[in-house]
Amino acid sequence: MGTAVGGGKAVPRYVQIAEEIVQQIRAGVLKPGDLVPSESELVERYGVAGGTIRKAMVEVRASGLVETRHGKGSIVKDRPPVRLRSSDRFRASHRREGKAAYLAESAQSGATAKVSVLYIGPMEAPEEIAERLDVPVGTQVLARRRLYFRNGVPVETASSYLPWDVVKDIPELFSENPGPGGIYARLEDAGHVFAEFVETLQARPAAKAEASELALSPGSPVIHLLRNAVTEAGRVVEVCDTLMAADQFIFEYRIPATD
Repeated sequence: MGTAVGGGKAVPRYVQIAEEIVQQIRAGVLKPGDLVPSESELVERYGVAGGTIRKAMVEVRASGLVETRHGKGSIVKDRPPVRLRSSDRFRASHRREGKAAYLAESAQSGATAKVSVLYIGPMEAPEEIAERLDVPVGTQVLARRRLYFRNGVPVETASSYLPWDVVKDIPELFSENPGPGGIYARLEDAGHVFAEFVETLQARPAAKAEASELALSPGSPVIHLLRNAVTEAGRVVEVCDTLMAADQFIFEYRIPATD
């Protein structure tokens, strides 16, 4: 039987099987490091054709919860999520204590964090970045591109774009390690005191190159986040373009209920 009917809508059998396997992973029945049952085992368990199982496993891999290893099959990933607390990670007290946002949030979750700097240097501002920085397209800006690891696993890429007139007199921003508290601390040291951080998020499937960089299966869900760092003077002094493995992050926001 190829489909099942629930609530008046036919659900393909392979989708049902994929959902059941994903639920087993989320519930801990299949634990990190466990092998997902083989195709022949799943064929026997569910009484379906091999093609149905192969389609189901495409869905399971797209969840980002398993990885396929040549000669071994599909293995449940050890990728516990980091909980992000927006009211905490950009607190000025973290910067005063010498903690950049990513290191602060990783420490809160008990994880070991590492940052690999991929590029630091000038580049021409692309359209969306230029619009957010309120500069003409093609204006020279400073770009800082990083790859973040959690417990040895790549989980996030981030590219910061900063106006050249802001950074040209802050030499630490051209270094791999900008010093305690990260780039935001150096900007505040130079008089650019922050008033707010404005973020927009979009969930989507990873492109092939993105999946490779984050060690994900092709098509795995990612979160694309763009953040404006706004000073008390009302100027955006940094735009951060971030891509995150969706299975690694939980966003928790505190929203005031009064004016």
